Amino acid sequence: MKKLLQFSVVSLCAILTLFSCKSGERSDTTGWKMNDQKWGGFEKLDYEGQATGPNLVLVQGGTFVMGLTEQDVTYDWNNIPRRVTVSSFYMDEAEVTNHQYREYLYWLNRVFGESYPEVGKNALPDTLVWREELAFNEPFVETYFRHPSYDDYPVVGVNWLQANDFAAWRTDRVNNMILIERGVLNVNAEERDEDNFNSKAYLSGQYQGDVRKNLKDLKTGGERAVRFEDGILLPEYRLPTEAEWEYAALALIGNQTSEQDERISDRRIYPWDGNTVRYQKRNRYQGEILANFKRGGGDYMGMAGKLNDNAHIPSPVRTFFPNDFGLYNMAGNVSEWVSDLYRPLTTDDIRDVENQDLNPYRGNRFKTLVLDENGAPVEKDSLGRLKYRDVEDDEVADRDNYKRGKVHDYLDGDKESEVFYDYGKTTLISDKARVIKGGSWADRAYWVSPGSRRFLEEDKSSRSVGFRCAMTRTGGPTGNEDTAGNKFKTKQKKVKRRY
Repeated sequence: MKKLLQFSVVSLCAILTLFSCKSGERSDTTGWKMNDQKWGGFEKLDYEGQATGPNLVLVQGGTFVMGLTEQDVTYDWNNIPRRVTVSSFYMDEAEVTNHQYREYLYWLNRVFGESYPEVGKNALPDTLVWREELAFNEPFVETYFRHPSYDDYPVVGVNWLQANDFAAWRTDRVNNMILIERGVLNVNAEERDEDNFNSKAYLSGQYQGDVRKNLKDLKTGGERAVRFEDGILLPEYRLPTEAEWEYAALALIGNQTSEQDERISDRRIYPWDGNTVRYQKRNRYQGEILANFKRGGGDYMGMAGKLNDNAHIPSPVRTFFPNDFGLYNMAGNVSEWVSDLYRPLTTDDIRDVENQDLNPYRGNRFKTLVLDENGAPVEKDSLGRLKYRDVEDDEVADRDNYKRGKVHDYLDGDKESEVFYDYGKTTLISDKARVIKGGSWADRAYWVSPGSRRFLEEDKSSRSVGFRCAMTRTGGPTGNEDTAGNKFKTKQKKVKRRY
């Protein structure tokens, strides 16, 4: 099993050679020597690009038509097709598994269990999501999350808030490991309470850790901690946006007619070619189901002796073929949380849509660090995290690019849009409604189309909803090894299927 915090040899080498300084190189602005203590010690890195974190796959960005690819049989009109561009980003090649989430709980209980046991309790998945009044699913309540038989199955019963907390924890553990592998810090399994590695607290100087050997300080000739400007620490793990998730699921790069033009041969309904959910090529897989979903009423896996997807509930996260980005189960298995707040996209002013055609996202709630009178971050909290507060509207009143700190209702629920969501009376849409994407093992084929969308309250969970993480790509969109982007196209990998 691929462990959450285990780098490949390639990724590790990329981190260990992440940057170097060319002594004596001159500034093209002033002519002064850089990376030289005698000349003041200003540094310019020979930076090789962002390393790929554990379990991540680079998704090269581009333009695509976001929205429904199936007929709108529900007549929701909540995802009108529109052309947008998505920046390059990284995404987990598979959904977060039970074993990976248990590692998270183990760490929380080891670090906070004695002083703050509620932290671990609040992170527990809701295993009671398996219960039904007229079904015997009680064995799943006891076994699905804890039993090793389900180690490689996607974790379910995790709400949107818990998924975000997992992503934040993962960011810090991966960055901590990077510093250990670089020889900056020693392994410290005795961290407790607020004395645990947090990326932002470390960069702000509020966490020191068990230092092995810091970097050379060209300003003083001594040593210094790693800085943000060094480019060593990775950006945050997070939930993907709806646009990122949908773009990654369609994987239209697989239908690009050639590597020299901007055309695709066919638009996809599903994350694979064709208009059916079965494998069509003439080989031993022909006719097999391509995803884990509910084929019909009472038919979750087919007949004994010839099971169509071999899964009556979620299946292991790498059971089926990956799509052309190398991502598994972007259709079926479990629906997945994305970061967006749900709104039906009711705005009909095309100018408003066009203004949001690069990395569209709804759900911004802008925050800023809590600072002391000297402009430095105030002391971290009892869990070792820096303190943030919401940006107030009056703080941004003079800005041109945004006017509000919280823009959940922007052009869809605010007074300018003349739309009002009366939660609990005329609608179930609220400021806690978060988008879920992709069909699950319990859904019909209609929902496995990447354009379909539904919502669930952010503090609710389901036996059919899981998640995977994403990460922003900094710098060039095509990755580190191929700046021209000519070798990015991935080949579909043949995976051992359980038929």
